Amino acid sequence: MQLDKYSDYALRILIALAAHAPDKLPTVRIAAMYGISNNHLSKIATELARNGFIQSERGRAGGLTLAMPAADISIGGVLRSLKRDVSVAECFGSKSNCAIVPACGLRSPLVEAQDAFFAVLDGYKLADVTRSNDMLKALLSASNEID
Repeated sequence: MQLDKYSDYALRILIALAAHAPDKLPTVRIAAMYGISNNHLSKIATELARNGFIQSERGRAGGLTLAMPAADISIGGVLRSLKRDVSVAECFGSKSNCAIVPACGLRSPLVEAQDAFFAVLDGYKLADVTRSNDMLKALLSASNEID
């Protein structure tokens, strides 16, 4: 399986927040760190907040923070929350146009592979992938950061 940009950027937001915790980071600063669109990042941050992974505070002193400790945020859980309506193949959707769906033996292995993908990621927490906080913080600060 391959992560789409939306999921990739969501994980990048979480990594930046974990590296800079407990500081608040505005989306414009995170976008600059990674050299990506602030508008796109803001939409993803809104979804992460709606799903309870981050908190968003508006205003001059506002910004984003993790809604819970990084040790409690499952990478698999984050991706599942973003991908709940996305199927691994077209034939899993309600509007499948595939003529062989009734006899296809590929669906079961694809479901098994998708389940295995998430099972592996369920075993990792945000804290596991941000253990090098000092190095991450330095790399993100050295990136296209703005004041």
